[in-house]
Amino acid sequence: MAGLNFEAEYGDSHDILKALSDEGVEFILSCKGKVPLSECNGKIMCLFFSANWCRPCRGFIPHLVELYDTLRKRGVSLEIVFVSFDREEDGFNEHLKSMPWLAVPFDVNLHRRLIDRYRVDRIPSFIPLYSDDDMTVQDLIGCIEDYGANAFPFTRKRHEELKAIDKRKRDEANLEELLAGEGCNFLTSGDDIKVPVSELTDKTIGLYFSAYWSPPCRSFTIQLTDVYNNLNAAKNSHCFEIVLISTDRDLKEFNVNRSSMPWLAIPYEDRTRHDLCRIFDIKGIPALVVIGPDGKVISENGKFIVSSYGADAYPFTESRIRDLEAALRSQGETLPQQVEDIKHEHVLKLDMAKAYVCDFCKKQGKFWAFSCDVCDYDLHPSCVEKLHKD
Repeated sequence: MAGLNFEAEYGDSHDILKALSDEGVEFILSCKGKVPLSECNGKIMCLFFSANWCRPCRGFIPHLVELYDTLRKRGVSLEIVFVSFDREEDGFNEHLKSMPWLAVPFDVNLHRRLIDRYRVDRIPSFIPLYSDDDMTVQDLIGCIEDYGANAFPFTRKRHEELKAIDKRKRDEANLEELLAGEGCNFLTSGDDIKVPVSELTDKTIGLYFSAYWSPPCRSFTIQLTDVYNNLNAAKNSHCFEIVLISTDRDLKEFNVNRSSMPWLAIPYEDRTRHDLCRIFDIKGIPALVVIGPDGKVISENGKFIVSSYGADAYPFTESRIRDLEAALRSQGETLPQQVEDIKHEHVLKLDMAKAYVCDFCKKQGKFWAFSCDVCDYDLHPSCVEKLHKD
């Protein structure tokens, strides 16, 4: 998902080593101590403007750490230099503990001159010093949050390539391309058994975006579990599989969330979770994306379909939903527009309700109801008939 659009514009001088040398700086810092400026010669240099007091900065750092470690493992000679917006050295030192890269030594006046030199007015800001302004992606912070190390070399051309790949995966890719991450081609069951993604071939799949911290997710999980169990029991075969795409905040939450579910999950450490949220533009949870046996997306509005029609909606295709809607209309045409119930003083009118509780049998109802315009009173159509027979 795209992050904060906190980008700086940088000027003509991209030589940070010369700039520091001109300021009389002889060394820069790492979490292990002092590092000579000369150690950065020949490396791809980037500046990271941040502050310990800035919550968005602290939230962005794990993304940048992942990018930094991944690129260095790939053999990219990248170095990042942290320039602080902190006003207190204790805050600077605390912030530096979370960074595996280098930092300009704490000096408020020096930091201010560098901030002015590179025209930084918002944080976090990440500036690659090897690219022209008009070549660098506009929302680089968001691009790194979305694509991680794949955002390198941070150009607009690269960003457009990544967006095109996302579109192709959403519109054309098979299930293995969607669910199998780099070096991880399996899902996990509730008892930690690894299940190859290939075993989902020829099944209808629900990609379930959910988190344990979300009460609406926990509520919908109960409903989705009923649908899942009913379908797979009724069909006498495992025709419908669900894959949890967790947006939990940590592994502990993920494990608690998964423990309440009978289906599979993408491993918490697999970046594919994050990629799928971006590919399907998930803005809120719970969300359910339904993929057909042919690997093509059937619906990105699976939550509404399941909430409305339950297991009757299977296989969740447009034609099936049209059939259900037509059946509902036909049912409504057979019902009277209003009735008088012997246990209620007002006339009850035929109404369409997403969900309600019948005031006679006390059971959940949906779709057609006989409701009172004067007070909060609803009856199942079948309960009205029973009352007339009494």
